[in-house]
Amino acid sequence: MEKNRLTTRDKLKTYFETGKYPTQSQFSDLIDLLRLKDDILTNRELVTLANSLEAIENTFIYYYTSEVGDLKLPVVISSKDEEDQMITVEETFGSSERRYLYGSPPYTIRVKEFSEGKLNENEYYFLGYQLNSAYMITRLFGNNLQTIPDGFELGVLNEKKMPIQIFKQNFGKQINVVNTGIKFINNTEIPIRYRIESGNWSDGFKAEDAVTDHYDLWDYLSFYYEADLSGSSQSVNCEIYDVDNDRLVSTTSLLAGQSSSYWGGGQNLREIRNIRIECHYAAGK
Repeated sequence: MEKNRLTTRDKLKTYFETGKYPTQSQFSDLIDLLRLKDDILTNRELVTLANSLEAIENTFIYYYTSEVGDLKLPVVISSKDEEDQMITVEETFGSSERRYLYGSPPYTIRVKEFSEGKLNENEYYFLGYQLNSAYMITRLFGNNLQTIPDGFELGVLNEKKMPIQIFKQNFGKQINVVNTGIKFINNTEIPIRYRIESGNWSDGFKAEDAVTDHYDLWDYLSFYYEADLSGSSQSVNCEIYDVDNDRLVSTTSLLAGQSSSYWGGGQNLREIRNIRIECHYAAGK
């Protein structure tokens, strides 16, 4: 066999036809075509592989971290057709890293054996990630704030990519968690979900009661709704009440014939500890 020229598959098969005795050289041809476990891909092979992954649009996680030191955030990715895969998010020195995922969506993403780095007083880690291209889920952790527990579920990924970012922030003071209880009542037949944002804290969409764990430095909440009314002739009003003061603080109209995951609800509702959301068909429809 000529140097750097591999024998074709069809040619190899002829060496092992019934009644034939392959020679040492022919066995060498076969071995040269095998990819062994410890073989290292050449730069050319790596580029070819990367280009093929881009071409078939494999799902991937890409992460960016800045000055996080020894922090390590292992995330476990589970899919229905492959064994679990683990990717460790760690210091990238201001660049980004991409990791392709095995299997097919949906992927369930959870944290495993998280290890913090070192933080100075009043420093916290900011964690942001996107399971949906429309919004980011964010949290602070470290120092007096609860760390991310082993097994904590980041959520379910159905899209082609999931960005994760982690960096340090110093706010000049200690930050504490404050809680607001949310009671959600949907009096319509239309599936409706809500989502909450605050400073350095945001959550995903849900349709059940919840309790926030946002921060006292930004003690306000903003609400968004997701619903498909494209097949409905009736609009829906979602009203937010301050339960402790029995006060209506916001009304959002979800319009008939439209579908959205970004209907803005109450914005910057400050220092409310108990909220009730009631969604019902608009009057006169």
